[in-house]
Amino acid sequence: MGFANRFWKLMGSTQGRDTSRAQSAVEASHRFDDWASGMDDAEFADAAHDLQLFGESPEDLARFLALAREAATRAVGLRPFDVQLQGALRMFAGDVVEMATGEGKTLSGAVAAAGYALQGHTVHVISVNDYLAARDARWMGPMFELLGLTVGHVTESSSREDRRGAYSCDITYGSVSEIGFDVLREQLVTDPADLIAPTTDVALVDEADSVLVDEALVPLVLAGSTSGEAPTGEILSAVRKLRPGRHYETDSERRNIFLTDDGAEAIEGELGIGDLYDEEHVATTLVQVNVALHACFLLRRDVDYIVRDGRVQLINASRGRVAELQRWPDGLQAAVEAKEGVAVSEAGQILDSITVQAFIGRYDRVCGMTGTALAAGAQLREFYSLGVSQIDPNTPCVRVDEADRTYIDVDSKTRAVVEHIAAVHSTGQPVLVGTHDVAESEELAARLSEKGVECVVLNAKNDEEEAAIIAEAGDVGNVTVSTQMAGRGTDIRLGGSDESRRDEVVELGGLHVVGTGRHRTERLDNQLRGRAGRQGDPGSSVFFAAMDDPVVTSALEPEKIPTSHDRISGLLKGNRGRDAVDHAQRVTEGQMLAIHSNTWRYSRLLAEQRAILAERRAALLVTEKAFEELTAHDPARSAELVEAHGRDAVVQGCRDIMLWHLDRGWARHLETMNDVRESIHLRALGRENPLDEFHRIAIDHFRDLASDAVRESETTFAEIEFTDSGVDLVANAMARPTSTWTYMVHDNPMAAGGNVFSGMMSTFR
Repeated sequence: MGFANRFWKLMGSTQGRDTSRAQSAVEASHRFDDWASGMDDAEFADAAHDLQLFGESPEDLARFLALAREAATRAVGLRPFDVQLQGALRMFAGDVVEMATGEGKTLSGAVAAAGYALQGHTVHVISVNDYLAARDARWMGPMFELLGLTVGHVTESSSREDRRGAYSCDITYGSVSEIGFDVLREQLVTDPADLIAPTTDVALVDEADSVLVDEALVPLVLAGSTSGEAPTGEILSAVRKLRPGRHYETDSERRNIFLTDDGAEAIEGELGIGDLYDEEHVATTLVQVNVALHACFLLRRDVDYIVRDGRVQLINASRGRVAELQRWPDGLQAAVEAKEGVAVSEAGQILDSITVQAFIGRYDRVCGMTGTALAAGAQLREFYSLGVSQIDPNTPCVRVDEADRTYIDVDSKTRAVVEHIAAVHSTGQPVLVGTHDVAESEELAARLSEKGVECVVLNAKNDEEEAAIIAEAGDVGNVTVSTQMAGRGTDIRLGGSDESRRDEVVELGGLHVVGTGRHRTERLDNQLRGRAGRQGDPGSSVFFAAMDDPVVTSALEPEKIPTSHDRISGLLKGNRGRDAVDHAQRVTEGQMLAIHSNTWRYSRLLAEQRAILAERRAALLVTEKAFEELTAHDPARSAELVEAHGRDAVVQGCRDIMLWHLDRGWARHLETMNDVRESIHLRALGRENPLDEFHRIAIDHFRDLASDAVRESETTFAEIEFTDSGVDLVANAMARPTSTWTYMVHDNPMAAGGNVFSGMMSTFR
């Protein structure tokens, strides 16, 4: 095995090993072009369904590709490039493929989805948001229909019947949150007729690095509504008076914040209490003080969140967009809302929860596509056992990526960025600027305006205009200042959306991308760079960095940060600045992988327990197991009830009883484990392994959950009054929540990355 093949195998990639097989199959497919083009539309479906794709015979695979190529040409007006079909085959084999921006991932994914569906699989094409899911389902729908396949999609506005219809299709498009929430909602159903059946068979994940890595540990939560609880106004007022250094300190990565002795004394004085750490205050006042500290001093408006329409809205750091369905854990969410003076939103008892990673893990097969898969290869391999295939572009990339320009401090860097943008803009070349947060984008836009450079700002405050703004970013003279959102899923066409001035922009050098600072992973840098140089277009990119950027200061010790610079411009001399930034980014990537790995260790057991519970619940729901078990426990009572109310009523009543106790037990289990998780790091102080202790407690508690649910069901069965329609849970104080709602707990509440819990865990590993 040559070096290249050994390298890709080590990295979990199939590049250089199996892509040659895909290339051969695509080349062979051209022999069947005349066969495919000679059929009329009515013959297509029969020809597609006659193929024997289960064994992936070379001839049938080649015929399938010829059919898919012809179907796309006829129905969608797009003739797939050979490399798009190669990508489809690698997804068909179960890989995540890396395809450059503008290379047609949507069509490639649709061909792969069709291949799986023709094998008899149910396919979910999972996107990052509702807009892309609905757009792609409608766009690719005619191709699927020509191949005799059905397609549907789900969005936040879909009704239960809409969802049931969509999931009954061969191929269903939906966002990761919507499909995930539908899986959760199934766990509250008490009548089999209410199931919408989102079968987790094959998941084809668009923007796979974003879904499978960036949001992997974000919990999707189903809750029963109650009112939120925020720190009291007195506590918020006391905390706001604290001063950094004297009253509180933060760690270098701004993940955790700690009261000093002076800070504790100041809080005690303001609140008129004795020892803040006395038992009577630890579980109440101290918790609220800590939450208020995080809300007031670590979470920053226009960086971590915005306030819009009277609501606090979180910003997804990896995308720069408002995370509509996300929130912080209830106490922190309520504290930020109280800090900003907006209405405190509903909290609620968690009825069920599942991380994105655990949700994706329910699928029998997973594959996907993205523009930056190789950089996420380690995570994809470790957490999903997925390989990565890099697909060559149809037209070689000719983008020019300049070396980073590094400066001694942010002020020098910002001046240089403004001067650089103004110089490029004076030539008419379009410029796309990638900033890190809302505040930075608005400050840069203001400074450009002072320089006489008008620009369009795209950030979380106007994200509904994203597609329209990004579509024109490639026109002559346009300067677009964006956060990391930068229009993923929307192409930037040279010369504007209609490409009317394409030749002029090509002559100017294409789109020029400017990064105002390196991100915490190279993958995010490459996503921004990849906005230029689409399908062989000319383009260029350059990143600016400063030695006091967060990615540098959080990863390098002060003595390792270079200081030799030009006194006027602040530009660092030689390569030491670039080397320092590269090293800092590698350190940060390692830290993030360690946090992800450590947090997954704590989540994994709960995911396994949830799968066990789901299997038990499904058996109770769709069979007569509840009736059989309760009858076996008390046959006399069962016979009496059947005679009085009929067998069907008793079967349903038994089902309602056992499901209610099982669901309540699971909710209590989640609540208990959340409490354990918040304090488990303290076990390290007693020389115990926190992970081992967490697992021991979780296993013991889960074992009790199952037996307690059965025992409580038997007691209820003996006492509850049955009717001809079953049992009245409400009359017996066993009512389910009158309303439920869904949200995603933001698992990265600190801008520096990692949540409070995971930061603690990495400290005490």
